[in-house]
Amino acid sequence: MKDLTFETMIAVFEEIFGRGLFWAMVMVAVAVTAAYIFVLIRDRAVSWHKFLLAQVSMPFGAIAAVWFVLAMTHSHISDLGGPVDLIVFLAVAVAGAIGAAILVYTVHSLVKPPQESE
Repeated sequence: MKDLTFETMIAVFEEIFGRGLFWAMVMVAVAVTAAYIFVLIRDRAVSWHKFLLAQVSMPFGAIAAVWFVLAMTHSHISDLGGPVDLIVFLAVAVAGAIGAAILVYTVHSLVKPPQESE
């Protein structure tokens, strides 16, 4: 692995998660992102109540993401070997936290749209 290219990263993720699961995760991420953009355009404002609820979900998303990656790679926290491993571990947790917040905000906004004021 001389060069770190986009194609190389896709191949690595396909190897870790399996081709089907990886592309399913990509499609779910695209769908949630599209729904989030739709909600932001539709509501024309951020609901701070929903935003707070989304922030409360962030630790659960971080834990779930780390657990998922550890399960898929058949690893344990004790397998962390150096600074790069820790950086990747923290990046997975941050990505999971942000993903959970976006998912919770989007689902909450789709289920309970804002009330029209008259």
